[in-house]
Amino acid sequence: MDQPGARPVEGLHHFAWRCRDAQETRHFYEDLLGLPLVHVIRKDHVPSTGEYCPYVHIFFRMRDGSSIAFFDLGDATAAMPSPNTPSWVNHIALRVATREDLLAMKQRLAAHGVEVVGVTDHDGYIESIYFFDPNGLRLELTVEVAAPQVVDGYARDAHAALRAWAGRKRGAHPGGHAP
Repeated sequence: MDQPGARPVEGLHHFAWRCRDAQETRHFYEDLLGLPLVHVIRKDHVPSTGEYCPYVHIFFRMRDGSSIAFFDLGDATAAMPSPNTPSWVNHIALRVATREDLLAMKQRLAAHGVEVVGVTDHDGYIESIYFFDPNGLRLELTVEVAAPQVVDGYARDAHAALRAWAGRKRGAHPGGHAP
């Protein structure tokens, strides 16, 4: 049977995470980061499963139309970090337009008592700062600093670089599985 081809993904609509308190989260994302609260969904039942679980689902819009969203389940509990993953791995990176914007946001966050790590250079590709929101979600603000032709070169080399990593990983771990 003929399968239809993959359809283009237009972009991120939203990334969702559990929050401890919707109002505290609203303050952080709207008042500190400048992302407007654009929608609130309040339900007693989960639409996809029918399960009874009262919640509020809040959405903050970014300039490109995508959103970051949160679920407050009403029990003052934030999502738990993964016990098998270092704290620096799981995060969401949000793009800013310029290095000046990145530095201004670093200063703004620090002025509001948020501990910020960086500016960190990533191979001359992007520069980033890192911090945690009130729910323990690690955030990155980043700006692409590489010239377009450099980024094109990264894209040309990406599959070969990934194959090299996979070969190294298979050689280091019998059966190709990480420890």
